[in-house]
Amino acid sequence: NRSISLVDMYIDNSEPTENVGQIHFSLEYDFQNTTLILKIMQGKDLPPMDMGGTSDPYVRVTLLPDKKHRLETKIKRRTLNPRWNETFYFEGFPIQKLQSRVLHLHVFDYDRFSRDDSIGEVFLPLCQVDFSEKPVFWKALKPPLKDKCGELLVSLCYHPTNSTLTLIALKARNLKAKDINGKSDPYVKVWLYFGDKRVEKRKTPVYKCTLEPVFNETFTFNVPWEKIRECSLDVRVMDFDNIGRNELIGRISLTGKNSTGASETKHWQDMITKPRQAVVQWHRLKPE
Repeated sequence: NRSISLVDMYIDNSEPTENVGQIHFSLEYDFQNTTLILKIMQGKDLPPMDMGGTSDPYVRVTLLPDKKHRLETKIKRRTLNPRWNETFYFEGFPIQKLQSRVLHLHVFDYDRFSRDDSIGEVFLPLCQVDFSEKPVFWKALKPPLKDKCGELLVSLCYHPTNSTLTLIALKARNLKAKDINGKSDPYVKVWLYFGDKRVEKRKTPVYKCTLEPVFNETFTFNVPWEKIRECSLDVRVMDFDNIGRNELIGRISLTGKNSTGASETKHWQDMITKPRQAVVQWHRLKPE
């Protein structure tokens, strides 16, 4: 039963909400020697994780639930399209045992001075693989699960003629549960900044006992065109608490530079290049 529930946990056909690149690999099974052969060829369109606009990617390979035996590819320096071309052998795996395993490929950005950054990952339940075919895969990497705070759907629009910046907090999904009942009481708080200076704060009402709130709340700020480059919006999804302090569920920063990620920067740039048009985008909330 445990292996079935483990496999069920990782069967996920949804599209990633944020583009963090793709990985190209193949699988083969040697029936005679009960050996799984994994070849990791390349990665494509990985996001830049370093100041220089590149990454130093490598792949960590695990056959879940066994986390002890991790294998890793070599690190490829300063590239967003790495070519690894490395082969890994998992010996002594009868096919029945293999079908209760989940292949986990996790792409990291190597960092000499601090913790390696997670770029994205792929989970492939091996019961879904037809080994008689020697299959080859291109899989979209998904943002790492472990710091999942949920996602927020936001609309941005800028009117240069009347100097209005409009943010609509539309809805959230898969929010992190903060309360004992497995729910949260979410609301959105938005700060307008000019440079490092907080200028204005707005917030939505609190939505009780939900991880999928629909806010549909519009905030309009006065931002002259000459100030748009130094302006930023700090958007926080909070959990309301009657007794203690309200807790952060996750946040994003929307601005042209120093935002919380590539998708946030792109959303801001799309808003600037399409004046008077509402640009709608899902964002993965980040922990503090």
